[in-house]
Order: sequence, then structure tokens, then C-alpha cells
Amino acid sequence: GLGSSSFQDFYNGFPTKGSTVFNPSLRQILSDVVEEVKHSIDKEINGAELLYSLLNAPWLKSLLKVSLGGATIKRNGITGEIFVARVIHGGLADRSGLLHAGDRITEVNGYSVDGLEPEQVIERLARSQGTLMFKVVPITDRPVNNQTILYVRAMADYSPQQDPAIPCAEAGMDFRKGDLLEIVDQSDTLWWQAKKLPSTSACAGLIPSTNLLRRKQKEFWWSQPYQPHTFFVTLHDQKYGIYLTGFRRSLRLCRRQSLSTGSSQQSFHTRCSGSGYGALNNPYEEVVRYQRNPQDKHRLVALVGPSGVGVNELRRRLIEINPVTFQGAVAHTTRAARSYEESGKEYHFINRELFENMVYSNRFLEYGAYKGHFYGTSLDAVKDVLNSGRICVIDIEPHAIQSVRTHELKAYIIYVKPPTAERMKETRKDAQITTNYYVNRPFKEEDFQEMEEAARKMESQYCQFFDSVMVNDGLQDSCVQLLRAVRRAQDEPQWVPANWIRPTEEF
Repeated sequence: GLGSSSFQDFYNGFPTKGSTVFNPSLRQILSDVVEEVKHSIDKEINGAELLYSLLNAPWLKSLLKVSLGGATIKRNGITGEIFVARVIHGGLADRSGLLHAGDRITEVNGYSVDGLEPEQVIERLARSQGTLMFKVVPITDRPVNNQTILYVRAMADYSPQQDPAIPCAEAGMDFRKGDLLEIVDQSDTLWWQAKKLPSTSACAGLIPSTNLLRRKQKEFWWSQPYQPHTFFVTLHDQKYGIYLTGFRRSLRLCRRQSLSTGSSQQSFHTRCSGSGYGALNNPYEEVVRYQRNPQDKHRLVALVGPSGVGVNELRRRLIEINPVTFQGAVAHTTRAARSYEESGKEYHFINRELFENMVYSNRFLEYGAYKGHFYGTSLDAVKDVLNSGRICVIDIEPHAIQSVRTHELKAYIIYVKPPTAERMKETRKDAQITTNYYVNRPFKEEDFQEMEEAARKMESQYCQFFDSVMVNDGLQDSCVQLLRAVRRAQDEPQWVPANWIRPTEEF
């Protein structure tokens, strides 16, 4: 049995209305907990393991700290009256139906709580022994519970322990960029209640509402040192460009040169698809479950990863394995075709004026310059592949992710991550890297360090957009991983932005 009197008090003591005492047995409570745990544990559970996991569960710790069986309280600053601020979704108070937000607590075990601070009420509860009795005046105009469950992907990080404004940090729920959240209560304008997915907890946690988190992010952003951002630069007077989405060596050199020249010479451009500070505007992205209909066009597959990790080689091999199913988008260029080249095969060869018109018409997903010529991957080139019934596979810089995350392309983003430095040295000892000065040369120690640093920054800034993450630990195994990820993207249900689906449903 459980020897802690405070633990028994937690289970035996529960808010009451009038003279009715809600006193569920410890056995019944534990039975309910076991049933919840069984949903996530397949093997047989012994009592010690269950008790340990139960006592260390964040949601249970929050309930013990809140002390009202899953309800938080507040004090009216004018009258001194104590009210139930909110009932935590899935907690004991919520499941009993005995407490509601707005109820006024007048007595605890016969002692008046009027004029006390919430902390004093909590202390009085903690010192009580045996069954607790509350006297509650129900709220007269109880709001109708017509909450709609909302599923979102977090576009920002949040830690309740670092937020002094949260009403109860212990009841808060932390999350990271990319986490899927099930929002179960939006009745409070500032603090919502949510669960992380997948979730085995019955109890929700507090998270900032969209407006509140947006305000917090803007306050944080304005407190940071000013850093100029350039969202559009003209085509003229650019020395370098960046490799976009082709097989050609010139484009790979284009990428290397652009990245090595620094921000002052950066000529990387992407198709504008909204604000550059999307997370400030939308800290939560609403998502829905989507499964592609076999008759629908395939989803675009976009690979991202730091230079040197092997993204282009993986893409090339994938298409080589099954060119009937997979195909890349043919890039546009302003350079003249060589004698052996055919327009529409190696490149779409166009003049500079037409290229510039395509840029100003926002028709390129990415574009850049190399040796005085421009290269770009157009939206039309991607559509041509998808319209042919094939799966279009491209590799892009992370800046271009938003350009392909549209309801039209429904891009599935696969992040290719480098292995450990030791493993990279082992697997790439005979490999060649493309540089500014040498078309090919062996990898050096600084290349591995740069790759690790680039991967760290890429994950920090863009991880919320990654649908799948794979480690390129070896080309053969990585190709198998990539094939599986592509099949999942086309054939299995996925969480996608809600605005991808709703536009088609409205017509």
C-alpha cells in the first residue's frame, strides 16, 4: 500500500459542494490509472514499476502541487474571494464534474478562506488530514462546453518554468518546435489546455494562447540586437549564386561559392510565400490528418541537408533506381546550350530577359547565379513532373521550404542529417567534395566541422518543418531509408497544414 499520508490525502480529499463529499476509494483511483497506463505499455506491469512511473509523471506532480484535484484557483483582488480559475482537462475535478471555472470556494473543512491568498489555501490543504470538505458556491451562468478539439504543430519553443506570467508553472506543459499538440480547451483567452501527441496522459497542461505566445515572441524578438534581413535582391551586380535543384556540377559549385562568400555576397533567392517571420505571426500551425487518394497527384518530395551530407547523391540514386517512378525537375538557365545538350532535357535554355520576367512573376522556387549565368528551378518544372504521374524529387536549401509547403505541391520535407564526426571520417575517407577552387578534393577535418555546425543551425531554425529525419550513415542503407520515407509520404496518413485541405473542400 501507499504509506504517505499526503498521498492518501490527495486521493481521498476532493472538492465538494454543499454537504456532499466526493470520496473515491484509493483502489478505484489506482484502477483508473492502471487502465490509462495500459494504453501505452504492452508488457506486464509490476506494482513497483507502476508506482515509480506514477509518482514521476509530470501530470500527477502538477495535480499534487495544484492540490485541488486538477483545478487552479485565483483571488479576487477587490473582494478577497477565492474562485476556481480553471479546471484542468482530464484531471480528477474535471472527470468528477463537481468543480467548474468560476465556482467560489468559501470554506475548507469548515474554515473560511475569504481574504486568504491562494498560497495560504494550498498550505491549509496540505496540512489537512483525512477527508477534505469544501464548501462551494456554484457559478450562476456556467458557460456551455462546446469546445472543438484543435490539432496544431508548434512553430516555437515554450517552457512554463521560464515563464513568470503563467498562473501555475507546475500545471504548464513545455513543448518544442515541431511538436504536435491536441488543444482541448480554448475557453481562456490567455491560457489554453493541451496534450502532446502521441499522449498517454489523461491530464492536459497549460500553454499560452496564440495571441499570448505571439506577444511573448515579439517582445523577445524586439529585445534582441538588430540584424538586417534581406528578402529580395535584384538580379543585377551579383557575383555568386547558389545551387538549387539540379544534378549539374555547375549548380553544385554555385551552392558552394554562395555559402562561402558570406552574407555580403549572398545571392540566394526563394519564391516569396508569406512573411519572413512566420513563427511570430503563427506560433501554432493548425494541422489535419491527410492521406493521399491514389487518384491524386503525388506529393512533392523535397530533401534538405547541410552541404556535403550527400543529399544530391541520394536524390540521384533514388531516381536512378526507378526512373519510371521518380524524376527531378529540369532547371532553367540563361547560359547557351552546348552542342550535345537538348533544351528541356539537361536544362530549359532561355534568355536573360525571360528569366528576369519569371523572377518578377514569382515563378521560381529558387534561383541564383554562377559564372555570369542564372539558374533556377521553376514551379512549372515541378508541376510538369507531378502532372506526368511521377514523384518529383528535388533538393532545396531550407530557406525555400516555405515555397514548397503549399496546398498545390503538398511537399513532404525529408531532412538528411550527418552521422557523428567519427562515422563521417570513416564513410567519407575516399569521397570527394566540390569546392570553389577544386572541382573535387578529399574531405578535410574542417569540412566535417562545418557540416556539423551547419546541421546544428539547420535543425535549430527549421526542424518544425521536417516531416521525416534520416541519418546518412551510408549510401546503401540511406537509399533504403529514403525509399521508405517516400512511400510513407504517398501512401500513409500524415499531419499536414489545415489550409492545404480546406481550400479544395470549399469548392
